[in-house]
Amino acid sequence: MGSVVFNDVRIFDGVRMLAGRHAVRIEGSRIIEIAREGEGDLLQGADRVVAGAGMTLMPGLVEAHAHLSWPSSVERFVPTLKLPIEDLVLTTARNARILLDHGYTSAYSAGALSKTVEVTLNSFIHSGGMPGPRLIASSIERAPPTNGLYDGGEVEPHGAGPLSVREFVRECATLGAKSVKFLLSGEDALLPGSSQQLLYPQEEINAAGDQARISGVWLAAHAQAAEAVKMALRANFRVLYHCTYADEEALDMLEAKRDEIFIGPAIGIVQATLDAEAPPHIDLTEMKRGAAEVLALQKKLIPELRRRGLRILPGGDYGFPFNPTGRNARDLELFVRHFGYTAQEALEAATRLGGELMGMGESLGRVKTGYLADLLLVDGDPTDDITILQDRHRLHAIMKDGRFHKDPALAQVG
Repeated sequence: MGSVVFNDVRIFDGVRMLAGRHAVRIEGSRIIEIAREGEGDLLQGADRVVAGAGMTLMPGLVEAHAHLSWPSSVERFVPTLKLPIEDLVLTTARNARILLDHGYTSAYSAGALSKTVEVTLNSFIHSGGMPGPRLIASSIERAPPTNGLYDGGEVEPHGAGPLSVREFVRECATLGAKSVKFLLSGEDALLPGSSQQLLYPQEEINAAGDQARISGVWLAAHAQAAEAVKMALRANFRVLYHCTYADEEALDMLEAKRDEIFIGPAIGIVQATLDAEAPPHIDLTEMKRGAAEVLALQKKLIPELRRRGLRILPGGDYGFPFNPTGRNARDLELFVRHFGYTAQEALEAATRLGGELMGMGESLGRVKTGYLADLLLVDGDPTDDITILQDRHRLHAIMKDGRFHKDPALAQVG
């Protein structure tokens, strides 16, 4: 595609809403010039001009806790995670497209149901063979403890001991995963009391951290218990999900590494659990009780982590039957509702900080000269009403790498 100019747009640049209206010129995959209305002539020689009509141009969203192979989406309800391999592969590809349809141009995986499905999908996305977000592909190595209500997927376990864990990390890197996920503690929603159960000894996780450094991959942790948080930090994990029961020592350790790590509280799954209507044969009483406890703790934890300078990102464990992929933008609303964020701060977390999470902070997550043209043209002002991003019909255009995934010439504004 040649040069494209978005004209007469308001701009949320990844940090703030800019005053006035602007034109933004794209050439190839990059933003090459931004000019305020009446200053400069960006339209001259443009191959295409998109009339913004005062809509908001903003960076594409980044999903910080993606589970593309978790099967349920806004297009398809699936009551299980156990799928035939053919279904798993096609479902994963479908969910990648759904995520992009809803404005998520980047995704950081928090685990897959196969060691290679995301890596393979990523190669197709890169080659243009399939639509999907730019992806930090991951793997998952063991199912969590469960009381049987949760129908988990089949994942390939590794052996016990530092050498086995080291080999697992090495293998994931060789297969092409960029992030390797470890469940360091259990999850009360799946088995009451298991959030305080550690699933690895420190020596195994230290081996994982050392091998990750050698192999050039990043480590992510499901860490509910305070000791799980500390275990991850000692082993130089990069992304910590949940951190719900972090104690004062854990908070101090998190603060000491604030420039090296990212935190994903995964509030979406918590809210979805509280909102879920159980089928007649399922008792969700314990799950809802646990979710209420987690929410109360996180409403205190996240403001404290922010005060200490930690980078907190939205991304809420989407892909479960009652929390389907495609509903991801609700996390931004929940950051405002539960954690005291302004809409603008929530947007920054999902764009500028998301670019940093993807390891591309100098080229992704901003509407700024030289940055990649991953852009949304939104009908309305999401800094005024964060919920409009939950309506994909309000996304007038979706661009990734300077190419339209949703072409505004074909879009119908809802």
